[in-house]
Amino acid sequence: MGEAHARQVRVTYTKHHTAHRPPQARRRLPPDSVHQPATVHDLDTRRLLRTRVLGGVINEYHYAA
Repeated sequence: MGEAHARQVRVTYTKHHTAHRPPQARRRLPPDSVHQPATVHDLDTRRLLRTRVLGGVINEYHYAA
């Protein structure tokens, strides 16, 4: 582990943080939102996929198409 490894970890984490990280607001809504998200029904029909980032330190989840 050296400077190149530390740089790669930082780049990967920054990419995850800015592009894939879910919002951290209460109920995943902006603070000034008056609308509630649509209710999700029948979650069993969608397949959830996990992508490991940084060797599994971070996990990203996406629904399969």
